[in-house]
Amino acid sequence: MTAKIADTNPVAQKTTPPNWTQRLTLFIVLLACGLLVFVIFSHYAPVYTGTAGKTGRIMVAVIFLALALFARTHERLRKYWLIPFAFFTALTAISVDYYLGLSKWIIPALGMEAASPAGLAIDKLESSLLGIVMVLILNRLAGQSAAALYIRRGNLRLGLIVGLVAFVVMTVTVIPVTELWFKGENLTWARLLPWMPWVMIFVLANASNEELLFRGLFIGKMEPFLGRFLTNVVTTIPFVFVHSYTGYATDTTIFLALQLLPLSLAWCWLMQKTNSIWGSILFHAAMDIPIAVGIFSNL
Repeated sequence: MTAKIADTNPVAQKTTPPNWTQRLTLFIVLLACGLLVFVIFSHYAPVYTGTAGKTGRIMVAVIFLALALFARTHERLRKYWLIPFAFFTALTAISVDYYLGLSKWIIPALGMEAASPAGLAIDKLESSLLGIVMVLILNRLAGQSAAALYIRRGNLRLGLIVGLVAFVVMTVTVIPVTELWFKGENLTWARLLPWMPWVMIFVLANASNEELLFRGLFIGKMEPFLGRFLTNVVTTIPFVFVHSYTGYATDTTIFLALQLLPLSLAWCWLMQKTNSIWGSILFHAAMDIPIAVGIFSNL
């Protein structure tokens, strides 16, 4: 048993790894749960809105919480209880973000326009902080430390190297990459430089939230039962699908299949390799730079 698995899911130390039939069955179940939480009840573009959306979220959240508590009180199922609790946590976090929307008061109070680089950055920061705080609170209520979310030092040197190299590459190439893939309009360094503080806030907030919500929250809990490969796939598929609503890519299909899919797997790998969330956050934030610049250029 590696230190990583022991830190993220101590119960797994007593668990015999399931065979491939059991793994595939569990993979299908967890994939369905991930799609339900992150796609059907997405905080970006949910399938159900209004009363149906609110009722559905509450019902599904209650079911996940009930399953977690049931599993925790039954010896044969106790090793699994953190997984349904993680889905409960994720759904609660994205629902609070979706319905609370503090930025509609914060942005005017700061004298900013909502449709401006500053306004979008503050909106993303507020949204991300809500999600992060909810995950941290519920993780603590479950008796888990921050390390269970990969919020730990790990191999910080490797994480920083990968993340900073990605930042350098994307910063140097931001104009051509944005114009080619993310609908960049009339981009020059003279126009772009004043946006950079807001770009950094936007991408770091978004990457921190998504890495915690999609990967830090789930990888350590699923890996003892699915193995690394299936864990990475089962967390990546909902992540890719939840971005299918976006309109910022020049070609959404290419963006999802040839850019976001391999990047998501790379972020999973880096989190596992470094035993930490920090490198994945930096790498993710770097790759979001041309997306933010493309959005800002079309305001």
